[in-house]
Formats: sequence, C-alpha cells, structure tokens
Amino acid sequence: MKFVSWNVNGLRACVGKGFTDVLNALDADFFCLQETKMQEGQLELPLNNLNAYWNYADKKGYSGTAIITRHTPLSVSMGMGIDEHDHEGRIITLEMEQFYLVTVYTPNSQDGLRRLDYRMQWEDDFREFLVALSKKKPVVVCGDLNVAHEEIDIKNPKANRHNAGFTDEERQKMTTLLSAGFTDTFRYKYPDQVTYSWWSYRFSAREKNAGWRIDYFLTSDDLRPRIIDAKIHTDILGSDHCPVELTLDI
Repeated sequence: MKFVSWNVNGLRACVGKGFTDVLNALDADFFCLQETKMQEGQLELPLNNLNAYWNYADKKGYSGTAIITRHTPLSVSMGMGIDEHDHEGRIITLEMEQFYLVTVYTPNSQDGLRRLDYRMQWEDDFREFLVALSKKKPVVVCGDLNVAHEEIDIKNPKANRHNAGFTDEERQKMTTLLSAGFTDTFRYKYPDQVTYSWWSYRFSAREKNAGWRIDYFLTSDDLRPRIIDAKIHTDILGSDHCPVELTLDI
C-alpha cells in the first residue's frame, strides 16, 4: 500500500503548477496534503471517483489539510478533540480496517519563537492523541511536522539551532514522540542519507540544496517489519516542499 504526503503551500496555486499530474503519476492509495490554504467550494479538482476529505481552518487562506484516497474509511475525524487546537484545520484521521492514518500540519513556532510555548503544548497533546490511537490499532502519521529532528536533517545546523523548526525544545519533542512507540520511516530505511523536503524560497535555497527534512512518515513501531520503502521526491516541484512517500506491506 502506497502513501504520499505533500505540503502544497496553497493548493490552488499548486494546481496551476502541475498538482493533478503529480497526483496521477504517483498513484498512491492515500495522498495527504497540508497547507491547502483554502475553504470549501474554492476549487474543483478532477478526482476521477477518488474520495476526498478536507479539514479547513476557520481563518481563510490559512493552514488546512486533506486526504485523497481510492479507499473508503471506516470513519473520518477532524482535529484531536481539543478546542484550543482544532480551529486551524491541522489534523485528519482516517480509520481503516488494519490501521489509522493521520495527516498533520504541525504549528510553526514562528519568527522570534513567539508561538513556541503553544507548540510545546500541541506536541504533548498530539503525542497523547497518537498514543491513544495506537492502543486500538497501528498508526501511520504523515505530514509537515515543522521540525528537522537531527543535524543530518538540515543543511546548516549550527546557524539554525535557535530558529523555529530546529530549536532544542522542538527536537526533543520529536525524540519523545519516537520514544513513545513510533518510527521515522525514512531514517529507519536510510540512516545516513542526506535528503531534504523543504527549501526556503529565498536565496536560491533549492538550487543550492540548502534544505530541511521536516516532512515525515511515522508509523507505530509494530509496523516496522512492514516498511518496504520510504522516498523523498526532490525532483517534484510546485511547492517549497516536495512530496514524501511510504510503501507498506499492508
């Protein structure tokens, strides 16, 4: 079973840059999106009988997630059931027969780390949410987690140590999440590979490959034997992020 996740940084803009071609070419069982930046009715996608589930932020043109799939879930839920966190369209959970699929767009700590305290609370609550799901059946988690976990995951670790996405606090929360029973699938398959999934639009960062790996597929540890491959599609344009992929024997 093939899963793809992509922060499209505005789906309407990405559609104008070949999104539909990518959707069709990758041909995933589940195609998860973050930062759709749209409201219901603002875009008609030619989905060819695929199912689509959307979580829109209250604020227009902000955040938002979606899952496009050829499968029919047992149930669909939005958010994590905590009002403080559930107005920005950041989480969709599909319950399938053998697993839960969660796509997430983790809040950015922002310039000056002005949202770091909120981010820390989010991290604790999201981890509890995932652990609770994992007690029922295995979990696949994907999305823009807005953190480069280790120095190998960022081009310039020393210069970025105190910047949003690479603070000690955010990196420790990722370590804590993984220690709670989850596997970073790409790093599990490729422990030494240097590959990024996001590049700033400034300073020709993508051309220089001055990037960050902040887009992930995590799975419950009990799915680890079923991980066939994990990929980062650095050649696919259309956003400042590129798609990431997971193939599971499931």
